[in-house]
Amino acid sequence: MSAEATNPATAGPVAPTAPQALTASVAPAAARRKSRPRIDLRRLGRAALLGPAARGRLPDAIGHVVEAHRAHHPDADLEPLRRAYVLAESSHRGQMRKSGEPYITHPLAVTLILAELGAETTTLTASLLHDTVEDTEVTLDQVREQFGEEVRYLVDGVTKLEKVDYGAAAEPETFRKMLVATGNDVRVMSIKLADRLHNMRTLGVMRPEKQERIAKVTRDVLIPLAERLGVQALKTELEDLVFAILHPEEYEHTRELIAENAARPGDPLAEVADEVRGVLRESGIPAEVLIRPRHFVSVHRVARKRGQLRGTDFGRLLVLVNEDADCYGVLGELHTCMTPVVSEFKDFIAVPKFNLYQSLHTAVARPDGQMVEVLIRTHQMHKVAEAGVVALGNPYAPAADTSVPDTPASGATAGAPSSSGAPADGERADPTRPGWLSRLLDWQQAAPDPDTFWSTLRADLAQDREITVFRPDGGALGLPEGSTCVDAAYAQYGEDAHACIGARVNGRLATLSTVLRDGDTVQLLMGQDPASEPSREWLEHAHTPAARIAIQRWLATHPAGGTDPAEPAGPGEPGGTRAGASAEPGTASARAGNTPSTDPAATTGRPAATAAPSAGPSAAARRAEPSGTRAATPSARRPSAAPGAAPERAADGAPAPRSRRADVLVDRPGAAARLAGCCTPVPPDEITGFAVRGGVVTVHRAECAAVAHMKSRGRAEIGVRWGDTAECRVTLVAESFGRPHLLADLTEAIASQGVEIVSATVEPPTQQRVRHTYTLQLPDAAHLPALMRAMRDVPGVYDVRRAQHQPRTS
Repeated sequence: MSAEATNPATAGPVAPTAPQALTASVAPAAARRKSRPRIDLRRLGRAALLGPAARGRLPDAIGHVVEAHRAHHPDADLEPLRRAYVLAESSHRGQMRKSGEPYITHPLAVTLILAELGAETTTLTASLLHDTVEDTEVTLDQVREQFGEEVRYLVDGVTKLEKVDYGAAAEPETFRKMLVATGNDVRVMSIKLADRLHNMRTLGVMRPEKQERIAKVTRDVLIPLAERLGVQALKTELEDLVFAILHPEEYEHTRELIAENAARPGDPLAEVADEVRGVLRESGIPAEVLIRPRHFVSVHRVARKRGQLRGTDFGRLLVLVNEDADCYGVLGELHTCMTPVVSEFKDFIAVPKFNLYQSLHTAVARPDGQMVEVLIRTHQMHKVAEAGVVALGNPYAPAADTSVPDTPASGATAGAPSSSGAPADGERADPTRPGWLSRLLDWQQAAPDPDTFWSTLRADLAQDREITVFRPDGGALGLPEGSTCVDAAYAQYGEDAHACIGARVNGRLATLSTVLRDGDTVQLLMGQDPASEPSREWLEHAHTPAARIAIQRWLATHPAGGTDPAEPAGPGEPGGTRAGASAEPGTASARAGNTPSTDPAATTGRPAATAAPSAGPSAAARRAEPSGTRAATPSARRPSAAPGAAPERAADGAPAPRSRRADVLVDRPGAAARLAGCCTPVPPDEITGFAVRGGVVTVHRAECAAVAHMKSRGRAEIGVRWGDTAECRVTLVAESFGRPHLLADLTEAIASQGVEIVSATVEPPTQQRVRHTYTLQLPDAAHLPALMRAMRDVPGVYDVRRAQHQPRTS
């Protein structure tokens, strides 16, 4: 609906119970509809629908729409357009826009915008009807009866939700509903963009504060969507209209600059265009050379970048050719006969943008020093560059009727309406479903709160560029620029990425905080422990909404991981490090994520290298073992079973493997014990316990600094004692001088004692000294002294001690 309709009280869309259920009705909305007179379309057909056909002509009012449509689709059937116009005109009769024009002028203007872009007949039919369900008594069922399921789906997709049903959430939930519909049919968003463009063109009749509010939503949501869908013709005009409202002074200054340049004698762009035409004519390449003036926002950006503008800064040259090969032929001729500016060259034909855009960009220098930007593309590329997904026609038509041009973006959708009017069964390849849209649809399902969705949507759309990274199996992941390995993990595995313990980027070990670049190959290293959990620090490196929402949701459902805020966080706890990570606070691993190292020959000079869990006592065997086949690492967080508790069972019903750790008996019925990660007590250490949330008692060494800290706060001690089992887990810190292969030698020494490495972290060297932190699983606590001696015997190691962390101050 236009923001300028004078009678919004008559509107009453069929509001869905959820954004995904586009056709469901809400009871209050249905009750309001019963009070409205139902339009008898059969009677209307006798009175009006058949009138123009009987006279053998189309209504004069849609003549300009028909002319624009026939220019792109000369054989199109115009009967649906005629019937849609008659229904729209009859339904909106008596409604006026705030500008004083009849309301029917709005759907006509929106339809003309789409027709000029080359939209097919179904889109234009839905465009004429896009406000009927929202602002008149026409229902979606009536639209389906007269025009079929596809038109009904498109009209429903752009129909707003009523504020009376959704309150302040109406606007964000309307956009969510629209985006979900766009996921199945991009033509929904095409209609919405054209609708907003016409409303922005006529926004001057609104109050200034309402103009500003609409302009901000257009800037934050609709302009990025137009960019991502490749509809540059709509995007550039929307940018200029928003620029004029939100930045009137800068807009006026830019307008003056453009006017001054137009008044100057001579046009350097025209001179270069003539020179380019001559070069191409001599080379025998048929081409059309045009001057493309920059729009206001583009001129403003260039002025901010270059300062004083010169004549060639107000436009660019566009060279249109017939074949892809001719694009490179033109490029070669220009670079041979003119002076190229090499730094300005970009090849978006070989590597298309994520929004379907293809073109060659270059620049040539004039003798006076002015630089002229040149765009080189085929006529078909130009059509797609201007109209984006609209230029694809109907991508949902059967292959026998409509061939879909190949595009760089692909995906799959399910349940969208087919061109036959019935919902499609199963999945269908959709060239208009790019990766960014699939990601958006995925994360919006995890953001039920309208405020979270609205703010996250704006942040997601603020990303200007998309990159592609590749998996080792040859698959690809599309991610926004600036994404890290954390984002790649959640993009590939969803919430299973909680178990990610590291990554290799282009074959080299990398931290999870590593920022990925376009074309990188990413191998994500996943742990096998089902109790694995994300680290709170991952939020600092999560760039995509999907990753942030998944991590935040886990943290919200596991507050402090059952740990008292004043207690040092142990391995696997939010706020500390997770299972499989270093327990030493402040290390590079704790700050940047967990990075396993499967390369025993790694040098100590490699920053923040972290060794992966070992699967057995033989380090040589572990080195030969393929990634992803190691035995599951026992959880560092699984508490001991309470007395009398039933044994844990695996998913298949079999008894779950018992956690290999020292048993601790607690002097509190039903309480479970957990060994503190700050001091990792082992038998026969003197121990004490403190209760934390969730009915868990955390066990500390008696000399642990955290014990004194909690006693000073008045925390009551709980009696704990060692059980019969001698198997235990301990964290050791080895101090050494830096030298090559030290990590491998230490790993061999540990393995020779029959000890399993749960995790290992190597900090960046400082003054030729390196700190290694190991979390180890010992078959018997009595082996600990021999293990520490074996580690001290490694050349270069001058100290090995038990980890002892300082408590955090409150």
